Amino acid sequence: MTAERRRLRVSGTVQGVGFRPFVYRLAVELGLSGSVANDSRGVIVDVEGRGEDLDELACRIVDEAPPLARIAGVEMTPDAPAGGTGFHIVDSRAAGAPAVAVPVDVAMCADCAAELVALTNRRFGYPFINCTNCGPRYTIILSVPYDRAATTMAPFAMCADCRHEYEDPADRRFHAEPNACPVCGPHVRLLEPDGTVRAERQAAVDGAVVALAAGQVVAVKGLGGYHLAVDAGQPEAVAELRRRKARDDKPFALMVADVAQAHSLCRLTPAAVAELTSVRRPIVLAPRREGSPLAEGVAPGLPELGLMLPYTPLHHLLSEGTGRALVMTSGNLSDEPIAHDDADALARLGPMVDAILTHDRAIHIRCDDSVLRSGTQPTLRSGTQPTLRSGTQPGGVQMVRRSRGYAPEPIALVRPTRRQVLAVGAELKNTVSVVKGHNVIASHHIGDLEHLAAYRSFLQAVEHLCRLTGVAPDVVAHDLHPEYLSTKFATEAELPTLGVQHHHAHIASCLVDHGREDPVLGVAFDGLGMGPDGTMWGGEFLVADLDGFRRVGHLRPVPLAGGNQAVREPWRMALAWARTAVGPEAAEAYGRGVDERWAAVLAMVERPDTMVTTSAGRLFDAVAALCGLRPRVTYEAQAAIELEAACAAEPLGAAQEWEVEVSTDGGMTVVDPSPLVDRVIAERARGTAVSRISAGFHDGLGRAVADVAAGLAADNGLDTIALSGGVFQNIRLTQVVVDRVAAAGLAVLTHERLPPNDGAISVGQAAIAART
Repeated sequence: MTAERRRLRVSGTVQGVGFRPFVYRLAVELGLSGSVANDSRGVIVDVEGRGEDLDELACRIVDEAPPLARIAGVEMTPDAPAGGTGFHIVDSRAAGAPAVAVPVDVAMCADCAAELVALTNRRFGYPFINCTNCGPRYTIILSVPYDRAATTMAPFAMCADCRHEYEDPADRRFHAEPNACPVCGPHVRLLEPDGTVRAERQAAVDGAVVALAAGQVVAVKGLGGYHLAVDAGQPEAVAELRRRKARDDKPFALMVADVAQAHSLCRLTPAAVAELTSVRRPIVLAPRREGSPLAEGVAPGLPELGLMLPYTPLHHLLSEGTGRALVMTSGNLSDEPIAHDDADALARLGPMVDAILTHDRAIHIRCDDSVLRSGTQPTLRSGTQPTLRSGTQPGGVQMVRRSRGYAPEPIALVRPTRRQVLAVGAELKNTVSVVKGHNVIASHHIGDLEHLAAYRSFLQAVEHLCRLTGVAPDVVAHDLHPEYLSTKFATEAELPTLGVQHHHAHIASCLVDHGREDPVLGVAFDGLGMGPDGTMWGGEFLVADLDGFRRVGHLRPVPLAGGNQAVREPWRMALAWARTAVGPEAAEAYGRGVDERWAAVLAMVERPDTMVTTSAGRLFDAVAALCGLRPRVTYEAQAAIELEAACAAEPLGAAQEWEVEVSTDGGMTVVDPSPLVDRVIAERARGTAVSRISAGFHDGLGRAVADVAAGLAADNGLDTIALSGGVFQNIRLTQVVVDRVAAAGLAVLTHERLPPNDGAISVGQAAIAART
């Protein structure tokens, strides 16, 4: 039978996931000749044989792809038969601009985990075991195509045994680029805080285990940066870590050995377990169990813990060696970027720790752990019946921080664009994104750009993401706020720019999350974002799609006394809302008991030229302060988090009598929470439990938001509500809104793959800019 020859171009996440070995084995099984190679756009398969065998190869490439592969498309073109014999993996080709999806970092697989503890295996106890199904990817890649020479593993020449595995098609390490062993690969060292070597190899791991058991603080180099670790069961050790890290209240993440230990500490839904045990290995926030053997300082005053399972061989060795839950928090001072460069880690972390467990495999790009929250309401569609839950939370999960294990996985747009876009995000929880063809690709979590070190990380991320994706931006999208460093970067880039309103970007990111582009009634509730009118928005109802938006409603504006100082001192917003909702006497009565500067702030509130805000986030801050929970915060959203936590045990929907006022002003719907604030103050005076006050506030506001959104949707001929902004990380508020909107027969979109907070702003900006 006459042989045919075809060229298959496979696009998507197909490098660094064992795809070439997979194609090789299929081709050999089918008796085909030819070659497979990486190039800057994906994988190229030149293959010759019988037509039916070529058809089968094309089908099986899609149907049987390796577990970590994500195929975006297969293009097949005929070619002239060459008459070759055998099938080969050839050197990668770097011609053309990069268009390949960069693989994400993934946790150690079960096969490698078994080798790690097998006494007879040559990699027994080796902290850098990996294969084509697991290990570092994004954090070690310098450029594409993804080959060892283009990673930070390039300095390590494989020994004969590793080279044999790498070249053996029957071996699961066939073309595993980070392949290594104790003979030829990286090694760990335990350092004194001044950098002096205390121990190496196995003795270094053993020394770290001893230090942790003794209550010492140990810096541990992971996949995307350094962690700071202590025994989570030792109160003195946890307190000392807080002191050294200058982290007063923000909860610490925990690393637990296995799912059984996770269940012993938290109430986990099936969805939470699935994420916890996935190859992405995020931190999962889940309700804690009473009486857990942990130091109270791990998550002071909060009903949730952040858990993760070990995801590197080194983590497994530490977890097994200690047999304890370990605090595993980012290696930095509060608000700084995580340390990933060894010299920087020694300089910044050395004064904070008792020992440093490091290694000589460089991390090219820092990448924080991803964070998901358990118990978030899954998306409800039209016709779904609402449910009320008493004392429990819904069973889904919500993305809070999208980083290691998820970034830079592409997210498909509804339609492709010929424009190449760079979007530089906002000031807080910054990420950057690019658009090329069908996809938007978001970076890892960068952090808050108000810190110089974070801004330097931002610059690196922009360069790295554009280089890996081959994006030469035609336009740079940015926030409207002129003082954001990301905005200043965009306007100084000597490229065409597009300013995107903050809350429009929030709703656009929710649409991208769901593969939508049609108009919706968007509810964007967050802290602060500049509106086109120069005021600070944050409680918005928008008719929006990817092409534009129209503001149709908002929360009542109140003075933002002190600007950003009001974010750090919620009592200022409490004073403003007390004055607005009740009157100056109520504001004075509150202010006298909370801060000696109350009179000056009240005068500021009453000045007509004080900036106003419609911020829902600042409303939550105010209510938390009025409840006596948190007049000042030590981390972002602390007051709102504690207000939600206060009502966790209260039945959902029980406080039906809490109401708001709704009016119109020049055709704009205005939602006035003043009656809620008045009720909060009155209930506090009566001595009502804060849990009941918080529940009433959440339920009353949620019902009002749902009713107003449904009404505005009907007025504008829309059947879908999209919820976005950091306030919708609040499980209770989201549940009330979703249930009530769904009961009205409308579809509800909530975030799934992307966070509702500012971490997805760059995605929304990118999608909007791609349409212009």
